[in-house]
Amino acid sequence: MAVNGKVKQKVSGKKKTNFFREVKAEAKRITWPSKEDTKKAFWAVLGFTIISMILICVMDYGFSNLFDVILKLKK
Repeated sequence: MAVNGKVKQKVSGKKKTNFFREVKAEAKRITWPSKEDTKKAFWAVLGFTIISMILICVMDYGFSNLFDVILKLKK
């Protein structure tokens, strides 16, 4: 069936059922990381986040003071 030049397809119930069966089959093949690997990844992300926060805070403080000094010199 064509609507405004686009082809519309009807999806039968059998195709939907097959899709969900395939999703279930693929989900069974998932290999999850071990608890130890998950802990290592968590600590790596947490460490990177903290380092990034500190770096951004230091840069913000530095630029803020730099702009204050520059603006005071212009007056």
